[in-house]
Parts: sequence; C-alpha cells; structure tokens
Amino acid sequence: MYRTHTCGELSISNKGENVTLSGWVQRSRDLGGMTFVDLRDRYGITQLVFNMETDAALCLQARKLGREFVIQVSGTVAERSSKNMKLPTGEIEIITESITVLNTSDIPPFTIEDNTDGGDELRMKYRYLDLRRQGVRSNIILRHKMAQEVRRYLDGQGFIEVETPVLIKSTPEGARDFVVPSRLHNGDFYALPQSPQTFKQLLMVAGFDKYFQIVKCFRDEDLRADRQPEFTQIDCEMSFIHQDDILKMFEGLARHLFREIKGLEFEKEFPRMAYEEAMSRYGTDKPDIRFGMSISEITAAVRGKGFPPFDDAEYVGAIAATGCAGYTRKQLDGLTEFVRRPQIGAKGLVWARFEADGTVKSSADKYYGHDELLKVAGLTGAVAGDLILMMAGEREKTLTALGELRLEMGRMLGLRNASVYAPLWVVDFPLLEWDADTGRWYAKHHPFTAPKPEDIQYMETDPGRVHANAYDLVINGTEIGGGSIRIHDRETQSLMFRTLGFTEEEAQKQFGFLLNAFRYGAPPHGGIAFGFDRWTAIMGGSDTIRDFIAFPKNNQARDVMIDTPASIKQEQLDELGIVIRKENK
Repeated sequence: MYRTHTCGELSISNKGENVTLSGWVQRSRDLGGMTFVDLRDRYGITQLVFNMETDAALCLQARKLGREFVIQVSGTVAERSSKNMKLPTGEIEIITESITVLNTSDIPPFTIEDNTDGGDELRMKYRYLDLRRQGVRSNIILRHKMAQEVRRYLDGQGFIEVETPVLIKSTPEGARDFVVPSRLHNGDFYALPQSPQTFKQLLMVAGFDKYFQIVKCFRDEDLRADRQPEFTQIDCEMSFIHQDDILKMFEGLARHLFREIKGLEFEKEFPRMAYEEAMSRYGTDKPDIRFGMSISEITAAVRGKGFPPFDDAEYVGAIAATGCAGYTRKQLDGLTEFVRRPQIGAKGLVWARFEADGTVKSSADKYYGHDELLKVAGLTGAVAGDLILMMAGEREKTLTALGELRLEMGRMLGLRNASVYAPLWVVDFPLLEWDADTGRWYAKHHPFTAPKPEDIQYMETDPGRVHANAYDLVINGTEIGGGSIRIHDRETQSLMFRTLGFTEEEAQKQFGFLLNAFRYGAPPHGGIAFGFDRWTAIMGGSDTIRDFIAFPKNNQARDVMIDTPASIKQEQLDELGIVIRKENK
C-alpha cells in the first residue's frame, strides 16, 4: 500500500510505530547535519527528519527533493524535541528510513501556502494547484459538509431528491438563456435551465408532495463582482401548504445548518419584515440587520427652508452614524465621492454633526437653524457624538443610495462582523414591476408566483397594487434564497400571462405543457430555492462565492484554466447548421 496513515492523523499516541506516508513536499530545510521535510496531503502536514550521521545517503536524497514532488516515505514515529502546537501533528515527527519518489514536479508558478504570492488570474489558471492550499481546500470541504447536511435534513423531513432535465426549452422571461444547438433537429435549440421551476411544479402535479434537488443552473447575465454563469441551487417544492408552512420548514433547514456547521443556536424565530418596510428603512430588499443606523424620512422637516436640493426633491432621507461626529472634512469628502460613484448615482451628500455639547453643525447651516437641525436629529434617533448624513432626490433612487451608504458606514465602523449571523424573512413583495422602456409589466420573481388572494381583483385594473405570495431568506445583507406559493390553476396562470403581455398563442407555445398539466388536478403548492454557493460562502465568512467553487469562472465568465469559451471547428458548425457572423470592432 502507498500509506498506512494520512499526514494529518499521527499523534504522540503513535510514538514508536513504523508507518508509511505519501504526499507532496510542502517545503524542506537543510540545517547542516539535519534535513527536515514537511509532507502534505489533504488531511494535514507531517514533519520528516533525515540525519547525515545515521544515514548520509538518505539525507542527500532528501535534499534533492523539490517543492511539490510526490513521495512515499517509511519510518518511525518519534516525539519532537521542538513541538509545533499549531499543527495537529506538531508533537511528532517521522525518523525516515526510506524514500520513494512517485513523481517529480516543475517549480510551481506560485507558492502553495495560505499566504501565497500568486494573483487571482494566475491561481485561476492553475486552479488544480490552488486547490492544494489549505484555505481553498477547507472551503471545498465546507461545501461538501453543507451538501450532506442539506440532504440529511430534507430526507428526514420526507423530501425526495429528483433530477430534472438539463436540456430544456428556452423561455424569454428572466435572464438570458444559454442555448445549445441540436444536431438531430437542425435549426432548433435547447436551453440550459435557469432553474428547474416548471419541472418541480410538474412533480407536484405528479403527486410527489415533497421534492428537492441540489442542482446546477445557468444564466447568461451581465457580469457582476460576485456572480458566476453557472451556479448551484438547493431547489425545493411542497404540496398542500401555505406560506407559513414553507417558512417553518426551511427556517428549520437554516437552523439545522447553523447548528451542524457553525455550532450556533437561535433562540427566537427569524424575524419577518415586509418588503416596503425593508425598502423604506434599509434602502434594499435584503437588509443587513446586524447593526442599526436605519434610514429615516425627513422630507417634511427640511422642505420649504429655501435649500433647493431639499425643497425640490420628492424625498429626503437620512441616517445617523454612531459616534462619527468627529469625522474630518477629508473623511466627509470621501463619503460624498462614495455616493457619487456611477453605480450609486447620488448627486451629493449633506451632513450635520451632533456635537458632544448638544450643538448641531451642518454643511447647510445657511438654511437650517439649530432647532431645525435638532428636529432632524430627533427624527433619525441621533444622539450627541453622532453624524447625520442626508440625501435627496427621487424616492426609490435616494433610498437605494442611502442603503449603500449605510452598508459602507457599517463596514467602516466594523459593524458587519462575519462571525455574527442575522437571518430574517422578507415577505409581501410586489407581484409585478413596471418597465418604462418597454412599456409593460414584468414579474418581480417569475411568472408562476401566486398573487395574494385578496389582490387578484386588481390584476387587470391596477397591477402595481398586487402583492405576491412570495418570500426571501436574507442573511447578513445577502439574499440566500427566495420562493413563493405558486399559481396552481389554469385560469389564474392565464391571467398572469395576459398581464405580462403574452398573447394566448405565445403562452400556449412557451408554457402549454404547464397549462395543460393544470387541467389534471394540480394541488396547491409552493417552494423555495437557495443559492448554495452564496450560503456556503457566508458560512465560510467570505463575500466571494468563487472561493467555494472547485473550478469557477473569472469575472469575464472565462475559465482560464481550460481556456473556454473557445471557437469550435468548422466541421462542427456545418453539422449544426450554424454560421458565425463576425462583428466589426
């Protein structure tokens, strides 16, 4: 056998045993008459010892070992005279008696260490080497544990894991599809699923009652910092349920994962917050409630004082930054530049310092007296020592900008602690969103989301008034999962399609299979899908999902390791009936 033990399991209790280990050379140190080699596998590191006095030939052989050589060694476990208690194996070492080089290695393009000297693109190109690093490997192992615990919980609750097709039909709603040409049906295309949405609904029609799947999904979306073109969902659906049943079941899943992965218990139920409250208090539908500093509307208190940015604004809002009254002019200018960034788009920022002596000083002192600023302070909940930050403009855009400023202040003040978890449910979303550019309504979630029963009467007369029977699980300002009670009857689904601008023929062509299924006794049903990559990253204390995916794409949606996407041979294009149109650049 290649090994009797791994490089992470030997301890002082194994002292005196003869063992065989295999792994990679992490590093070696020559100290005159002694040579030390750290041997690594995925379980840990064990120190090997070579002595010139007792076996000069073997010691010289050891000195020829390069970094990342794959070797097999045999020897005796001994107690280390200089222990390294940072390592699980730090009390022992192997007095080596033989070495077999199983494979040599070129010098790696970066050091295989936690604090590596390799940049992101270089490590992505050599991802198989990056995965040897302990930190990256730990992320992948965490992902594995998460998946096993998800399956354990859902299996215990009576869910059945069912695989759904990867080659499906393209639909126009949502993000762009990745499409796959068909050779057998020349000129026709499959699409890769953005989610298994319609299939899990069909499983409910089929009577499967409780379904789940840890499934790959694909969306050809415009790139953002923390987005991958392929990602993984925990996809779930249940029949004969109401919204509370869903929230209870999957709050249970969240509690199970926090307990088994992080050792955390939550005494109280996860709070629930209406969408409108989330937007008005936090400027986002995924609020980070680890800290306060919520948004307060101050429009009425500041309007009509001769200050044009406030007098002419639809909305004026403010946050009180705790203990920041001492911010310098340079720091305040930095905050102004932050909100003026194109991705935020605010025109400016007005500030007021609530001094320790009770006075309030503002960048708009010319227009607002002390008593008026004290009133503003009262509306925001500011106290002596706080900094009040105010913005004005269109309500929705201003709230979004204030939400981004709040998060930035939370980051700067160290209030967004990755080891603290604050989950909540956001509920009562709008069913539809109006797009002025296209002049039509779009589904806020997807076109299969059920409206609140009491709001169905407004579907054709006042669609913006209709609320969805939908919910999101948010943890630390990140949307972890979202779902809804589904439409389960043909009439309501057809009404939804009409509201979204589908003709009867278009709806039948694209979703006829689902409408037909609803003719055969579809049960009330609903479900939820969790972003598995995001949830794992949050459990790992990171904002970056890429670190928790074995072979991710870069920020340009390229896999630089295998160099894809790439062109294909003309013969393949001809066989598929595809002509490439070159763009003039």
